[in-house]
Amino acid sequence: MTTLHTFSFLFFFCSLLSASSIIAKVQHHNFVIQETPVKRLCKTRNAITVNGMFPGPTLEVNDGDTLEVKVLNRARYNITIHWHGVRQMRTGWADGPEFVTQCPIRPGKSYTYRFTIQGQEGTLWWHAHSSWLRATVYGALIIHPASGSSFPFPKPDRQTALVLGEWWNANPVDVINQATRTGAAPNVSDAYTINGQPGDLYNCSNKETVVVPVKPGETSLLRVINAALNQPLFFTVANHKLTVVGADASYLKPFTTNVLMLGPGQTTDVLLNADQTPKRYYIAARAYQSAQNAPFDNTTTTAILNYGNTTRTSPPIKPSLPAFNDTNTVTSFSRKFKSLRNVVVPKTIDENLFFTVGLGLDNCPKNFPKNRCQGLNGTRFTASMNNVSFVLPSNFSLLQAHTNGIPGVFTTDFPAKPPVKFDYTGNNISRALFQPVKGTKLYKLKYGTRVQIVLQDTNIVTSENHPIHLHGYDFYIVAEGFGNFDPKKDTSKFNLVDPPLRNTVAVPVNGWAVIRFVADNPGVWLMHCHLDVHIKWGLGMAFLVENGVGELETLEAAPHDLPLC
Repeated sequence: MTTLHTFSFLFFFCSLLSASSIIAKVQHHNFVIQETPVKRLCKTRNAITVNGMFPGPTLEVNDGDTLEVKVLNRARYNITIHWHGVRQMRTGWADGPEFVTQCPIRPGKSYTYRFTIQGQEGTLWWHAHSSWLRATVYGALIIHPASGSSFPFPKPDRQTALVLGEWWNANPVDVINQATRTGAAPNVSDAYTINGQPGDLYNCSNKETVVVPVKPGETSLLRVINAALNQPLFFTVANHKLTVVGADASYLKPFTTNVLMLGPGQTTDVLLNADQTPKRYYIAARAYQSAQNAPFDNTTTTAILNYGNTTRTSPPIKPSLPAFNDTNTVTSFSRKFKSLRNVVVPKTIDENLFFTVGLGLDNCPKNFPKNRCQGLNGTRFTASMNNVSFVLPSNFSLLQAHTNGIPGVFTTDFPAKPPVKFDYTGNNISRALFQPVKGTKLYKLKYGTRVQIVLQDTNIVTSENHPIHLHGYDFYIVAEGFGNFDPKKDTSKFNLVDPPLRNTVAVPVNGWAVIRFVADNPGVWLMHCHLDVHIKWGLGMAFLVENGVGELETLEAAPHDLPLC
């Protein structure tokens, strides 16, 4: 080979290497789980954090990148990390829910999550998936377009992640443990937060209020994430229109609104034009509370949109937020969601499922003292899907039990429909339906199955807007409505042209939602209410999706460092 040929070959080879490195990267991160003193609302307590940060670090990747995140647990609690909304194609071992895809990372131990972002752009997030640790263990996961691609809208001048959260003055693990002991509902939070800070309207908080800088005429992309533990939230920016362009890392047909509503787990990307008089404007969030007569945190968290060099002499302009129970605004907002382009929705359905979602009451066990049955009328609160209150195993994860053929850990008889048909949203539901059965029941799906699920809220104890999250999948929300789903009249309302693609659906209070997806990702995938109190009570189930044909349709082997139970 001549010198010229050698040079040409090396140049070509190096060009390939550089091109491939631009197209996709492997990112390495270290998460150290530790106790960190955190002061909020005039009080300091030790909070569980990642790398001493609250919220935790923001991870920024491009579509196609691979993440390797080593989690070292130096805290006193078991922990796992879930990468909320990441498809995890064939990498179910990295999904993270405790005792579903892995055993927890014990104190002093570590585990490395390895997965690739495939075909997703926008805003997702990560959080703890053990007990109530996600109250402080969470952060944004920003997925930029792949190299050579761009946004389907003009590139914004700046981008800002705004992560909404909930803060307890008490240790959140103690809060849920006390509720589990007593059978009562847990104490509500003491504040909401934006990027970890409560804001001006709370005691001892105004100096740390988050400030979002803008310049007149600029366009900002605000990536809004609801990381609150138990509360759907309204969100607004005083005097500014918000143009919604994406949600749950999927693009939408742009529409303009004054207010957002996000259920816990949901994300929404909006464009904001800095077209107002250069002043200071409140960014604010407060509760959307659909359950009647249930206690909730009725406070408002704020940040400040700050134009240029505006001084702090004048107070920020206050926003207008909906009433806490304004379901009409929620409905109007959610019905505007449509995918950016026409999409391929499964039209022929192989598995037509009907799942009730709601609360319940367990009768007080005979051997329990009264102080352990402080739910309604001397009962203990519970929750279920199709009258099954989901119980997690404790000796093996479901995915380990499935792949290793370990008997006695779960059954595959989760019902495809409620065991009893009744007036789901009526006011006179038989008390015989209030007490679900407990079980670790999965629903088995063959690879490639086209699935439709009707998610039906019930008025057992109380009806409520339930944010239902499906791990390992996105799904199309083809319809929503109120009352009891009626296939004869409601099927005609299905949007099979451009429905939104989400990973978490806010099932309307006293209503229903219909979702569709193709079971193209083998593994065990949790579906649950993202109000953490409800998953603790059993409002969840899991799908067991079988392997297909060949390597590309088969779950990868378990990693060597998978935690042991």
